[in-house]
Amino acid sequence: MLEISSITVRFGGVVALNDVSARFDKPVNGIIGPNGAGKTTLMNVLSGFVQPSGGSVSRDGQDLLRLAPHRRAHWGLRRSFQKEEIADDLTVFENVLVQIDNSRTPMAEKRAEVERMLDLVGMAGRAGKIGADLSGFERRLTDVAKCMVGKPRVVMFDEPAGGMSVDESRELGALIRRIHAATGAQTLVIDHDVELIREVCEDTLVLDFGRRIAFGPTADVLADPKVKAAYLGTEEV
Repeated sequence: MLEISSITVRFGGVVALNDVSARFDKPVNGIIGPNGAGKTTLMNVLSGFVQPSGGSVSRDGQDLLRLAPHRRAHWGLRRSFQKEEIADDLTVFENVLVQIDNSRTPMAEKRAEVERMLDLVGMAGRAGKIGADLSGFERRLTDVAKCMVGKPRVVMFDEPAGGMSVDESRELGALIRRIHAATGAQTLVIDHDVELIREVCEDTLVLDFGRRIAFGPTADVLADPKVKAAYLGTEEV
């Protein structure tokens, strides 16, 4: 279980996150909210890029805030950014292998793991293709494979469906749902695609102006009048 407790973040006089708490215990969880709600700030806290002024983050007894960003990655925290971090001059296989290049696992086992994950995301047949020649969707699939190697514990996606077609978003959603079974990792998804969140996330946290306004089963959260008013643009009653 990933537990976020009373996280507060201030940038000067601006309170970006205000006493936000949530217990994520499902394999796939969502975080939604309007622009500026604090979603990416919360992900930056989890990644170690932003230091909160108060609160705690723990997973299975490990206090993540006590770990430097690189140690969180070593512990098993993975993050995919809005813009995929794919090296144009490396092949798909090499882009994924780099993620675990420094581990002490024998090279044969590393290569076998990369092959398994590329097969799972549907990129095994394009393993030798260089990054510069990949389509946007192929880059995203390669990025997902990068997050799945090296025994991840928590995988975070920041707007992974941005710019995708409906079919691509649906395929991505099916892939995200398979991550837990393939790796044991818990997944957090930030996205403006409400249908993607509805399809893949069991629980969802909703932020607005840095505050938690709803948390729980995704269907219930999306039906909450406060959420509709803040995020979906309807009038609260």
